[in-house]
Amino acid sequence: MGRRVIVRTNLTIFFEEGMDYLPEFMSENSVMVIASLPCYTEANVDRARGKGTFNKCVKALAALNGFGYGNGSAEKELDLVYNPSGPSLAPPQKALEEDYRRELKRNYGITFDSLFAFTNMPIGRFRDFLVRTGGLVKYMEALISAFNPENLRGLMCRRLLNIGWDGRLYDCDFNQMLGVPVHPHLPQHIREFDYSPLKTRPIAVGDHCYACTAGQGST
Repeated sequence: MGRRVIVRTNLTIFFEEGMDYLPEFMSENSVMVIASLPCYTEANVDRARGKGTFNKCVKALAALNGFGYGNGSAEKELDLVYNPSGPSLAPPQKALEEDYRRELKRNYGITFDSLFAFTNMPIGRFRDFLVRTGGLVKYMEALISAFNPENLRGLMCRRLLNIGWDGRLYDCDFNQMLGVPVHPHLPQHIREFDYSPLKTRPIAVGDHCYACTAGQGST
């Protein structure tokens, strides 16, 4: 279809059985990689994701670098994603990117193209945590109060589609996690793909969408 393929990954998937081919496969197919890395220090990452996670992430990034990712090539773009560890908005993206770039290069020889600082979505396990700790209402109020209309123009759901493992179509990966497909009057599966109606489609929205419009945005 002549469209750019983007893969969002937590990097540790490369070390699951039968998945070690992924870096080379993505390189051969010029897949854009957006990788989650909650911090540039081992202690913080392992505290958030489990012991040994950081070392796996570094090895995965090194493997991608070895295939030409993260060196400024438009064909092999490697971007990182930061998420706050708790119910707070993401810090300024530019300064954080400079910290990541300096520390990863100096300590591990890792390079990447850009860093995105995303605000946590109030869905899944994070939403469960907020409900359990009584912080959901406060967090939602913070997101709504930080609404920035300037973010609307850059929302990924306005120019991208998310495709589930089974070929079903979603406006974004967050809607996929929630099981909310594209509008019922639109093609529902990649087999039925039709660019014209999907290009101008209405977007399925919910309270979680405030995370993409708060502060500096999350998409």
